[in-house]
Amino acid sequence: MNLIVFDIDDTLTKSEYQHQLAYVNTMKEFGITEINQNWKEYKHHTDSFILKENYENNLPEKFDFSFIENFENRMTELILSLKKVSEIKGAKKIIEFFVNKTDYAISFATGSLLKPAFVKLNQSEIKYNENLVVGSNGIYEREGIVEKAIEKAKDFHKVKSFSNIISVGDGIWDLKTARNLELHFIGIGMKNYLDFEKEKIKVHIKDWNEFDLTQVEQKLGIKNTVANNV
Repeated sequence: MNLIVFDIDDTLTKSEYQHQLAYVNTMKEFGITEINQNWKEYKHHTDSFILKENYENNLPEKFDFSFIENFENRMTELILSLKKVSEIKGAKKIIEFFVNKTDYAISFATGSLLKPAFVKLNQSEIKYNENLVVGSNGIYEREGIVEKAIEKAKDFHKVKSFSNIISVGDGIWDLKTARNLELHFIGIGMKNYLDFEKEKIKVHIKDWNEFDLTQVEQKLGIKNTVANNV
């Protein structure tokens, strides 16, 4: 059995605008007004770490994970007040494909906080199991989030390991995480295409309508004897 680990924002859901607007406005409501919005400058590209950094730069006390619950609830309210999130083209179909027609297990690893992530998946009508979604609520590093998503998939499917693990994401931070964990990687979307090109990744797709599992496995060097049919 193999595993594919999906990022969510701009990988499965077209949600960068809603996410960032709700995230920044929630920080401001909680008194975090001086915000560095150059997201690539942060050591860890996760909601919890970026929140921690800005919290401690604006407020006198040290950040604690207990702050996240109220913050997350308010951020979720704001996302629900914005334009509905839609899928990245072909995302719903590709999830159903992996679940129903391949030997791949799936899980979700997002730098987002969990409740907003569930809203985005629900609004995009993408099927998921909450037990297989890991957010940044209690983890700062993307590596830790992806590792936990892998462990959750192992527990869910009652396996000790996966023959191959593919990580999918739209950002250079997703690629770095996959490399740090020695995972296969698929880049998606055009926003960070030049970064991906510089890094000479083996597989890049514009959206899920371009995805062909047989071709992807060949490019990644995955030998899979199970027939995969769309």
